[in-house]
Amino acid sequence: MIEGLLFNITQRVLSFVNDPAGIMGTGDTPDVVVDVANGVAEGVAAAPPPETGGGDWTFMVVWIGALMIAMYFLMFRGPRKREKKMKEMQASIRTGDNVIVSGGMFGRIADVGEDCFVVEFGTNRGVRIPVLKSDVLGVRDPKLTPPPKVEVIEDKEENK
Repeated sequence: MIEGLLFNITQRVLSFVNDPAGIMGTGDTPDVVVDVANGVAEGVAAAPPPETGGGDWTFMVVWIGALMIAMYFLMFRGPRKREKKMKEMQASIRTGDNVIVSGGMFGRIADVGEDCFVVEFGTNRGVRIPVLKSDVLGVRDPKLTPPPKVEVIEDKEENK
């Protein structure tokens, strides 16, 4: 969505800059009659060569600056905020919390170390495995409800 918006803005800006009556002026040239055989210009004095966009560099600098700011917000700020939030959550985990690890397994924290948690897995809590703090995705209890029962109704006529 954002890429499409940036594309549309870029297309509109380029069409506005390339328009002779756009940013650079009106596009009018003085009336000059040139005698090709003699190489003499008659009428109004010869006009200086047209500018090749001498004032558009400031616009480009502003445009590139705006793109850099947008890239900062999209590529760097968002992931940093998520990473900071995840580290705060991992620092708040205590012994006895139910967690989910990056492999999709649920467990209970048995011990907290400097850079890892000791997590108990299984219903009998007999399996204790050290897990890096970065591999713990969140504090969450597993939902251990059985799936709903589906009744199968057999048609007696088909069995005959």
